[in-house]
Amino acid sequence: MANENYKFDTLKVRGGYKPEDHNYSVAVPIYQTAAYDLGSPDRADNLFLGNEEGFLYTRVNNPTVDVLEKRVAALDGAVAGIALAAGMAAIAYTILNIAEGGGRILSSAYIYGAASDSFKKIYPKFGIYFDLSRNFENLIELEKEIKPDTKAIYVESISNPNGALVDIEALAELAHKHGIPLVVDNTFATPYLFNPIKHGADIVVYSATKALNGHGNVIAGLVLESGNFNWDSEKFPQFQEKHYTLRDEQDKPRSFAEKFPDFPFTTRIRLNYLNYLGASISPFDAYLILLGIETLSERIQKQVSNTIKVIEYLEKNEHVEWIKYPSLKTSPYYELSEKYFPRGTGSVLSFGFLGSLEKIKEFIETVNIFSYHANVGDARSLIINSPRTTHSELTPDEQNYAKIEPNLIRLSIGLEDPDDLIADLDQAFKQVFKEA
Repeated sequence: MANENYKFDTLKVRGGYKPEDHNYSVAVPIYQTAAYDLGSPDRADNLFLGNEEGFLYTRVNNPTVDVLEKRVAALDGAVAGIALAAGMAAIAYTILNIAEGGGRILSSAYIYGAASDSFKKIYPKFGIYFDLSRNFENLIELEKEIKPDTKAIYVESISNPNGALVDIEALAELAHKHGIPLVVDNTFATPYLFNPIKHGADIVVYSATKALNGHGNVIAGLVLESGNFNWDSEKFPQFQEKHYTLRDEQDKPRSFAEKFPDFPFTTRIRLNYLNYLGASISPFDAYLILLGIETLSERIQKQVSNTIKVIEYLEKNEHVEWIKYPSLKTSPYYELSEKYFPRGTGSVLSFGFLGSLEKIKEFIETVNIFSYHANVGDARSLIINSPRTTHSELTPDEQNYAKIEPNLIRLSIGLEDPDDLIADLDQAFKQVFKEA
């Protein structure tokens, strides 16, 4: 397929796949194999030198996974992508690849709890430090936080759990002014609602576990690169290091910037981090994500519609203190939502429960349709008390800094009938507060 000639809904069904390359199978086959026959010594030489496209070992690449990588890259307008065993692996390999050898990452304070906790627990042991800032709405102040050893700016396009938005184009301009990339976790939005690369982002990461797959049956992650950032610079010397494994036909060592000038970032993750640390996605999991992506537009449209209806109910409920959802006209992020998210800002919202922590527990135990577990973007509607679960790694002071109130309840709206979802919430409120 000439992917650039097709629109989103065609690419989500057909992107990155040629049936003639797979025995004319209409559906993408599951290549459940550990390795691939090399064919001949000459072909093996070409494969191991990277002079011929092909597959060597499923830890590093696999035909089913390859289709997934190409399809999501096509949807995001990326030059290349790499699929991994988890969203956290996507974040980890991205950070290590950028700041290898030490440095700083300037990050929004409004991010996923496990990511935030890893930033303080894991990366400092590798000489990588994070500056969590609340100045992303004031770029003049934010620029003052960029230090000589800052290697990247990291944000979520829609933050977890508060739905904070940032001005991606302005951030990209700021990052590029200082010769560093902008990394955007686009998990909540998916490429259907938002395309960070079109607005200047250099690296996009996903937890494909969430809305990309959409069915709660896969753990996976993806890293995509725009192809627009110059990694061949003094700030990122790891991309200029010459390796014998990247040698040319005369056995002359080359760097990733030399060998793979169009997509050095994801290739370096594949040949270094994935190859040697091994967070490989299984072919079957890649297949399940491909199935989920085929209905991405339809699912997200329905979920956004359901979310708006649930919010309209919550706005009238006397036991709701506040609602955080970027598309609300009362949201401080409303103008950014209008600029960047014309199709809506996803299916995740949070609200303040006007009641004790015991009442919150009772409320969660009283709903019938909403499932109580730590995921989002599922076909099923989900409920969770984030301060005690998904963001429980954060201390009370850290939760306060990230604006995560103790009474916050997060909802991820699924594909059920919205009237049933509203009725379920309503009966739970009435039981908890003993209303007639």
